Amino acid sequence: MPTRTAAEVRAEARQEYDAYLATCPARRLLDRISDKWVSLLLSALADGPMRYGDLARRVAGVSQKMLTQTLRALERDGLVSRTVTPTVPIRVDYELTPLGETLLPVMRAVKDWAEQHIEAVDAARESYDSRADA
Repeated sequence: MPTRTAAEVRAEARQEYDAYLATCPARRLLDRISDKWVSLLLSALADGPMRYGDLARRVAGVSQKMLTQTLRALERDGLVSRTVTPTVPIRVDYELTPLGETLLPVMRAVKDWAEQHIEAVDAARESYDSRADA
């Protein structure tokens, strides 16, 4: 077996993580972080730890099932930590991990962009739809 240089090993590793390839593991991560509930929950947790009920109120429209599934997935991915405090009733807090915090600038930028450009997007949609109906 031929010996490979460090540069060859790095180049090979970069090729393994090409999100344009269907088999790339990074594609699963892109799928996760592009979910609307993920972006909203991560943004909500940017201000600090929150209880489950507080998150449910903050992110309007998320069902209990989706909130639970999304938080579990984020915990599994290492982006959110879950802390259970044995009180009556039990207190459960969710918080961004250091890894999750590294994603915040991107998520905030996308959220801010959406809020700033929704009127232009709506206008483009109306224009498109009126041409499509003609």
